[in-house]
Amino acid sequence: MATFHQISSQNLECPICLTLFNQPKSLTCSHTFCKGCLERVSQTQPNQQTITCPVCRKGTPVPSGDVSKLQTNVPLNSLVDEVKTKNPTLVPVSEVLSGKVPLRRRRKCKTHPSVDEDCYCIHCRENICSTCGMLEHLQAGHQLEKAAVHEEKVMKNIKELQEWAKLKKTTIENHIDCIETQHNEITNMMRKLDDDIDKTYEEYIQLLTDRREAMKCQVQRLSEKFEKELQTMKEESRQTVSHVNAMEELVTNGVKVPLERDALFAHDTLCENLKSFLKRDDPYDQSPRTVTERAKMISFRRYGKVNELCLGELEGFMWNVKADIELPRRDSMNCMTRAPDGMMAVGSWKGGIYLFSPDGELQQTVLKDVGVLRIGFLSDGQSVVRDEKNKMSLYTPQWEKLDVTFETMSADEGGSGGLTVDRDNNIYVSYRKSKKIQVFTPQGGKAVREVMCDGYEPQQIFSFQSNEKLIMRDVSGVVCLDGKGKKENVLEKEGVSDWPAVCRDDSVIVAWVKHEEGLVSIDRYTRDLEHVHNIVTDFKIQHSERGWYYLQEFESGEIAVCTSDILYIFDAI
Repeated sequence: MATFHQISSQNLECPICLTLFNQPKSLTCSHTFCKGCLERVSQTQPNQQTITCPVCRKGTPVPSGDVSKLQTNVPLNSLVDEVKTKNPTLVPVSEVLSGKVPLRRRRKCKTHPSVDEDCYCIHCRENICSTCGMLEHLQAGHQLEKAAVHEEKVMKNIKELQEWAKLKKTTIENHIDCIETQHNEITNMMRKLDDDIDKTYEEYIQLLTDRREAMKCQVQRLSEKFEKELQTMKEESRQTVSHVNAMEELVTNGVKVPLERDALFAHDTLCENLKSFLKRDDPYDQSPRTVTERAKMISFRRYGKVNELCLGELEGFMWNVKADIELPRRDSMNCMTRAPDGMMAVGSWKGGIYLFSPDGELQQTVLKDVGVLRIGFLSDGQSVVRDEKNKMSLYTPQWEKLDVTFETMSADEGGSGGLTVDRDNNIYVSYRKSKKIQVFTPQGGKAVREVMCDGYEPQQIFSFQSNEKLIMRDVSGVVCLDGKGKKENVLEKEGVSDWPAVCRDDSVIVAWVKHEEGLVSIDRYTRDLEHVHNIVTDFKIQHSERGWYYLQEFESGEIAVCTSDILYIFDAI
């Protein structure tokens, strides 16, 4: 509430809100403003630990960013209270600002009380009367113009800023709508992926619980990733709209109320700040659409046979090399297999087992004096190691050798071969020369059974988690054997060597290597060796003297290809 006299007086009114001071706070430059006005000004400034005076533009530190901690102008506050108490003629300021109560546009000159302040000094930025202009300002070289002309310019500038602000807010609101649209589209796509996975899961429910949860977690990570990107864009845009609203509100107070010197200084500053803010580039709608386009590339493809262990695949990823690491001992890699704690174990016939993380970091080196032909891990973390003489040893998770003996065939009798451990901790040991596989328990001793390999040479062997089938690498290709050693399916390609592996979900991956050219391609297959999709095509690797390779999948999903010299790790991006 304020009287007409108070509203026209510059001594008791805030230069920003143009009303009687409410909790006046003084800045270090001695200019005073309402506490609420300073809080709104602070919200529009990037550093809220310092506030810039709208009149003189000097900075004032704000303790803890709290305007209420600034010094209160006690004498001015008391004077305002006294005026409010003693002046009986009160008019709501809201009615003045709304135009319901008209005011004189011209004040009387303080030096010449009978004359209106009908001129404006551009140099001093204040309204004056003609007499003051002639006697003081023109003689001082100041430039004058009619007060009405200046007020018209101010009004025009404010209206232009209002229109600009309106257009800016419309553009940003449209951008927010675009973000909402893209978010909803991604949400629907992610929901569809979940629905597809759930539908197929019901058909596989007994065998595929672990796979289902892994796939849904993958979708959830993708959904969170895309949603986070869009949410960040959305919050930034909303913050921009809030700043425009705050700055616009500060400059529109001068539309209907005459401005005095400090008020003119303040509003000039605020208008310049808003104009500078509005000149910023509008948000680019292509950014959220790009996020959606990346999401659209991902699709769920279920496998055709209900009796396949795998639910299916999330497609639309690209695979690239995450790391390529020179092995500690060159030309010596003989085997590679998944190790506990998400590691990958690489064995060297010159001695040692090297444990690598999915990022390609060498975490540990063990059994440095043991020439390693093959490695396998039991479910309790124990490891079984086959050396070049076909002797097998059992080790604790801490790599302490246990007093267990396995009656394996000698190298002369059986030849070299592979090793794998099935879900029941049965240990399979293959022999190329005798073309058979012996099966042992972790207790050692004699083999509990033997499997003849239907005439094939089992160089590398891999067991499934769902049944007793085996995948075997033979000189003729990749062979799937049943529990009795009978061939079920064969994969082979002319002109390339094949290097298979069985994944966590019992799908099969095969690295097709052109050794002389140094090129490797990787494909995924079902348990029955039916092609699913291509992962890597003709990736250039460093040529090695020895044409011996190993392929494995990390627990976390990365794929490792190991030559005799280098470990390559591929990851989906």
